[in-house]
Amino acid sequence: MPAGSEAPGPGLPRTWRPLGPRIVAIVLGVGLLVILAMAWISFGDEVRSKFTTFQRGTVVFFVLLGGAVLHALTRSRVTADRDGLTVVNGYRSRRYEWAEVVAVNLPTGAPWVTIDLSDGRTVSAMGIQGSDGAKSREAVRELRRLADELSR
Repeated sequence: MPAGSEAPGPGLPRTWRPLGPRIVAIVLGVGLLVILAMAWISFGDEVRSKFTTFQRGTVVFFVLLGGAVLHALTRSRVTADRDGLTVVNGYRSRRYEWAEVVAVNLPTGAPWVTIDLSDGRTVSAMGIQGSDGAKSREAVRELRRLADELSR
């Protein structure tokens, strides 16, 4: 390597996370809690006393279930390091070696990046979302560059 040139993949590890789903999850979660709290407060004592423990538990269960879904959306990410690529979609995490990554694509109008693998599979990477605009296009360019440099 010539003097003064950079080693492949400077700044690694690098993680990309979508901005849009995090904003939506926060707004939706806070909004849901505010609406439920206001509804509960607006009920009179007589109406609140008619709710059984099971009914209250059901509401709590669905709030927690909704929170788990929103949390899954917000934890989506793509992490690149010298050894490979980790793709986290919801609660599922996959690890790929750089030699497996053939192409990184974000077609116009696509919701998120797709990664073509050497065995013919295509995997979605929700950590880079098309709705993030220029930020997502820059992430795709950077990920393609890393795949080209580190898959050799």
